[in-house]
Amino acid sequence: MNVLHLNAGNETGGGMFHILSLLGQLKETGNITLGLFSEGEMAKRAREKNIHVVIFKQKHQFDISIINQIKQYVIKNNIDIIHSHGPRANVISYMLKRKVNFIWYTTVHSNPLDDFIGYGLKGRFFTRLNVFAIKSADQILAISERFRTNLIKLGADKKKICTILNGIDFNVCPKRAYSREEFQLSKDDFVIMMVARLEPVKHHETAIEAMEQLVKLSSKFQLVLIGDGSRMDELQSMVKEKGLTKNVKFLGYRKDIPELLELCDISLLTSKSESFPLVLLEAARAKRTVVTTDVGGIQSLIPNENYGRIINVGDVENLVKQISDLYELKQKGKLKEMGENLYLHARTNFSLESFANSVRKTYKKTS
Repeated sequence: MNVLHLNAGNETGGGMFHILSLLGQLKETGNITLGLFSEGEMAKRAREKNIHVVIFKQKHQFDISIINQIKQYVIKNNIDIIHSHGPRANVISYMLKRKVNFIWYTTVHSNPLDDFIGYGLKGRFFTRLNVFAIKSADQILAISERFRTNLIKLGADKKKICTILNGIDFNVCPKRAYSREEFQLSKDDFVIMMVARLEPVKHHETAIEAMEQLVKLSSKFQLVLIGDGSRMDELQSMVKEKGLTKNVKFLGYRKDIPELLELCDISLLTSKSESFPLVLLEAARAKRTVVTTDVGGIQSLIPNENYGRIINVGDVENLVKQISDLYELKQKGKLKEMGENLYLHARTNFSLESFANSVRKTYKKTS
């Protein structure tokens, strides 16, 4: 079986880790290649994992001349399956499908209606184009049951859609131990860590507005934001205007998430939309309690309040309440128990092995 996975190559967040983790597991399945449209962090990390990488270099993000490059590669290497990830790869795969024969899979990593939030008319055009491409694929892999339902509402053929829950390697351990002091945090602080790109869909303002209320209850609350993106200046200005510079830290893009998670008390996610957040599985692996918005397949990870807390998107008041409750649990010595519950549940149900096996089965059905 010869499989070519396609991605724009500019991923640095959960999508990148999803693809690289999957390909690392699938290497024994057949000839697996990762095709990217640019060099960058993703290409570098793939090579470090001994994943075969081919660059179909785009001159710009609208350059469709690479279709002929990919066509020649598909013919020369007898590619059976193309598996696209992300809007650009979806559109390229749709156009390629009209020129050469292959079975086309796409994984929906995020709600396609939210991929271009804040891009105006151009964003609405690319949203429609991406949705059209997704619906044209031979097989659609949805990372949560909620996404499957959403895709059907968008007009996708339900017979094409298969729900495959995400997974990570639970055998990964931190490579070094940081001290809180290295990040200007004290042992008595209640550290809330949010790992998310600084983009509109992540809705960081929910976390910042909650912090404005939490610091009035205690100066011990500390919010650590990990990630880079287009909203960096805007969010830093918001923090400054609210007088939170001593309680909100921006660490930028980091490669050492397992190590950093060891420093926090809870992991937070305030996204408007997610498929199945890998960062929360990483928090579960670190045995950290999570607070998250009700997005994607999150309720399968947090079935009840013994495993974590779920809030509605944008619900600042409830976020303040949930974090305050967890702070009280820490004072009583009971917070770690919730993290342990989440770890055991996630390790049993969301392993990388089971995730990759599910993808293998779908390949075999159509090959």
